[in-house]
Amino acid sequence: MYPQDLRYSSEHEWARVEDGRIRVGITKFAADRLSDVVFIELPAPGASVTSMQPFGVVESVKAVSDLYAPVSGTVVEVNTSLTETPEVVNTDPYGSGWMIVVDPKDLREFEQLMSREQYLTAIGEDGE
Repeated sequence: MYPQDLRYSSEHEWARVEDGRIRVGITKFAADRLSDVVFIELPAPGASVTSMQPFGVVESVKAVSDLYAPVSGTVVEVNTSLTETPEVVNTDPYGSGWMIVVDPKDLREFEQLMSREQYLTAIGEDGE
């Protein structure tokens, strides 16, 4: 449920390094708390994002929440399929439910994110 190869933010985003870039989404914990996601607003490619600052919005039947960038950099790819099928975030948050890919300013920001074990401690789960 919480992949070992990811890093996690305190705002419940996940980050994965892929060829020097960072793929970003929200965690299963966040998706479950939001319930049924009905709308996602994401930045356009070329937009700048700043670590721990909002980069978009996710709306569910329960709430509207900001999405926070786990690292600073430039958005190089956006999952445009979420416009038509935002519910994928609930069913596959670590796969097809990814949101953006960032060309990071400094990969050290990625290293400062929480490990799987640290994130599980933070949310009070055992990871099973």
